[in-house]
Amino acid sequence: MNSLREHCLGKAGACTQDVLVVGGGINGAVSAAALAAGGAKITLIDKGDFASCTSQESSNLAWGGIKYLESYEFGLVWKLCRSRNRLMKAYPEQVREIRFYTSIAKGFRKPRLLIYLGAVLYWFMGRCRTRPPRLLSRNAIRREAPMVNADHLAGGIEYSDCHFVNNDAHFTFGFIRRMLEKGGAAINYAELIAAEHRDGIWHCTLRDHAAGVSFNLQSRIIINAAGPYVDRINTLLGSEGPFRHLFSKGAHIIVPRITETGHVLTFFASDGRLFFMIPMGRRTCIGTTDTRVDHETAEPTTDDVQFLLDNANALLRRETPLTKNDVIATRCGVRPLVVRKEHTEGKADWTALSRKHELDVHTDLKTISIYGGKLTDCLNVGDEIADLAESFGIPIDRSKVWFGESGESTIPDDLDEIARMEPSEIRRIVDEAMVVHLDDFLRRRTRLELTTGRNALRTHPGLIAVAQIIFGTEADTELDRYFEKRR
Repeated sequence: MNSLREHCLGKAGACTQDVLVVGGGINGAVSAAALAAGGAKITLIDKGDFASCTSQESSNLAWGGIKYLESYEFGLVWKLCRSRNRLMKAYPEQVREIRFYTSIAKGFRKPRLLIYLGAVLYWFMGRCRTRPPRLLSRNAIRREAPMVNADHLAGGIEYSDCHFVNNDAHFTFGFIRRMLEKGGAAINYAELIAAEHRDGIWHCTLRDHAAGVSFNLQSRIIINAAGPYVDRINTLLGSEGPFRHLFSKGAHIIVPRITETGHVLTFFASDGRLFFMIPMGRRTCIGTTDTRVDHETAEPTTDDVQFLLDNANALLRRETPLTKNDVIATRCGVRPLVVRKEHTEGKADWTALSRKHELDVHTDLKTISIYGGKLTDCLNVGDEIADLAESFGIPIDRSKVWFGESGESTIPDDLDEIARMEPSEIRRIVDEAMVVHLDDFLRRRTRLELTTGRNALRTHPGLIAVAQIIFGTEADTELDRYFEKRR
């Protein structure tokens, strides 16, 4: 058993916590980091692994929301651009500027010049912190991005936004690591199964799925940061409010690297939405879809994969089209889109909903629920949660910096390199990363599952060696569990 996790279990039950954070995605992680840095006693739990839901399935982009200009949400774009700039400054090694090539087809719904002027406005709204946009002719695209099929294009634009150099889950875990360094407790595979509010304290029962036992915890405040599961947790707490989530499924495919330019290739897909081909080391991530679903989890369907392949092939100039055989891995997440309760019965145009967040506060029960949200806006969420905790009577030292790069180690994304490390070093790394299961290691602490692919991992001798170092006599069980889960 992971010794750091055992330590957190002991700390969580030793005394009444100031705050219990339910959910270890980006909203929960930043909330816990901001509060722990301010001196509050914090426990964060997640019924799965940290960042194992929506926060591991993004497009890995920290962007200012350029698409929201078309719906005239200028206030949201202004706020997201400011948030993106804060991330660039605070995380210069993890959040970096990247150039986007956007191709515009002949007869598109907006003239090319108008889209360029929108990109200029976007640059100004981003306080000119990135390189300025360029208007591209069709010949310029052919010259600078020969992999793009320019035959049916009117031209395009080039502009800047940001991306996460590693991945979204790694970035999210960085906040949990910082919270742990400030004395907080984080427990993955721990689910809130019952809670009662009496005498000003929440009396909670949690299920430790890793050990198969239940335990009790007391807390003054509960922050519901459960992502798509926020509504379910609120039902359990009896703190339902005015908001609800609608769910949109976004699927991506990972294929061998398409371009050596390092640009994000951006198009408008056949359904009219922005469509990205994003560099991911030796691979390219293609996406995304946008399909309304009724459940908190989703898997990519055959139609999803074919939609992505068809659009990619229509936009690229390749000797041989991409096929399902080129798909190394898939990623698929559910976006929780916040609406007012009265709009959940089909009254709202869900395709026009943005990823802005809303906070539902119950002062009598001392609960705060975080609806919606996205990676780009995460620092604002942390600041707002710290403000609300203070209003609930939890003393928070706001002079303490709770975010920013701190030199944390990164697990290599090369399995051969990992296998050559000293066993003691591997054990230390996975203990600090709170790895409980093999997919924690392969999917979230590294991106080996995405860049290597399941079939290649299955036959890789280094995987067996690493699994034996991490899990000892349970290595075969973990390997069987991992591949059966993804069969």
